[in-house]
Amino acid sequence: MRISWSFVWIILLPSAWGGKLVTGALATPLIPHPLAYTVLLPDGYDPAGSALPLLLALHGGDGDHGFLSHQQPIIEKLWSAGTLPKMVVATPDAERSFYMDHKDGSQKWETLILFNLVDHLREQYRISRDRSGLFIFGISMGGLGALRMGLKHPERVGAVVALEPGIDPALKWADVKPRNRFWRSDELMESVFGKPVDEVYWQANNPANIAVANAAKIRDSALGIYLDAADEDMFHLQDAAEFLHRILYDRGIPHEYHLVRGADHLGPSLPPRIQDGLFFLTRVMNPWKSTPPVTTTRKLLELQERRYRSKY
Repeated sequence: MRISWSFVWIILLPSAWGGKLVTGALATPLIPHPLAYTVLLPDGYDPAGSALPLLLALHGGDGDHGFLSHQQPIIEKLWSAGTLPKMVVATPDAERSFYMDHKDGSQKWETLILFNLVDHLREQYRISRDRSGLFIFGISMGGLGALRMGLKHPERVGAVVALEPGIDPALKWADVKPRNRFWRSDELMESVFGKPVDEVYWQANNPANIAVANAAKIRDSALGIYLDAADEDMFHLQDAAEFLHRILYDRGIPHEYHLVRGADHLGPSLPPRIQDGLFFLTRVMNPWKSTPPVTTTRKLLELQERRYRSKY
């Protein structure tokens, strides 16, 4: 059962770009303090106009809701070029929470963000209430949050874009090697997953395990999934991205996977990778249509394959 929330404050911030940044907070019993957030409204936003999609833009482990102001130039560049449909974009300040509901129930970040915050934003802005109009984009820890929420709740989310997500290349916590654990303290993990780390709770919230357990539901939902990794990631997160890619591929879950050559977790590769990830949302909203030559060729190949299979 979701718990009701109320306004705390809202401030309009001037923008050097075309859109408007709105910063506010929600009072909630789900975390120890109000949830701070920032919203980017596109230029020309009309509260009486057509409902726009909602994009949750999730920051990384060292970020906050100011993350959205840093991404604003990229988003507005794509809007201006017409390569990204206009939408309402929101970034909550999730601290170092992993976007997780803690095992001990003391903090419920996933519930707060995916349900309460989304419901609140839908009340405040002209936003689609359909799952096809809810997207989640995240970098690093934000990529982890995007994947977990989308794979757990494909009936609620239309697409997820996860850049260099902070996930694990294993189906058991005991199998995660030091190479993939060194950047998270035991104390941090135990504050979220229990002390010692509860293996069952970890599995229930590990994106790879969720994909295994929820494969049919994810396939049936046609959830859009975009997975990005840097091949020189300083945290070795490419190991986990490759692992999840294989989990998805082997279970027939459609997705797009990019292993970016010469890229690291930080640095100049990120802006173009962010643009590529956001452009994926455009393709989810406006899928490529097959042309007659492609359709004809596919039918011929399918016939040839059936004949070949019947012989062998």
